[in-house]
Amino acid sequence: MEARQIVVSEALRAALYDAARAAYPNECCGWLTATSLRPCHNAQATAAHPTTINRSAETAYVIDGDDLIAFASAFAGGDLPLAVYHSHPNGRAYFSPTDRACALDPWGDGPAYPVAHIVVGVAARGVTEVAVFAWCDEARDFVETDRWNVI
Repeated sequence: MEARQIVVSEALRAALYDAARAAYPNECCGWLTATSLRPCHNAQATAAHPTTINRSAETAYVIDGDDLIAFASAFAGGDLPLAVYHSHPNGRAYFSPTDRACALDPWGDGPAYPVAHIVVGVAARGVTEVAVFAWCDEARDFVETDRWNVI
């Protein structure tokens, strides 16, 4: 089965770009459904979070606590999550080795959640590029499925 492309409205794209610009110079994070954007607190910015060792919110994101519970619970509802999103404050939209590792199911051979991953490149001047990555059974990996025109 090939990686599937997701459809995201221009209004949700604009809201996502606003979230990335507002969080800059830190990474933004959250998820979106077909009808809504759900921004999350980047727990990487919390000093007590165990993954803060050698990384800051400028170079990493963590969705945890109530945000993670809400994300997992959303799969039982009608407006299902389509994608997890985060930004790269260096201005580039790519799926890093860390992004890939965090998106994989640690106990299996595939994605941790049945969603795409959107990476928003953002710099001081604004959003620079956006790429979408989805799981591809044939490749046994996340592959780029789309690049969006930046507004």
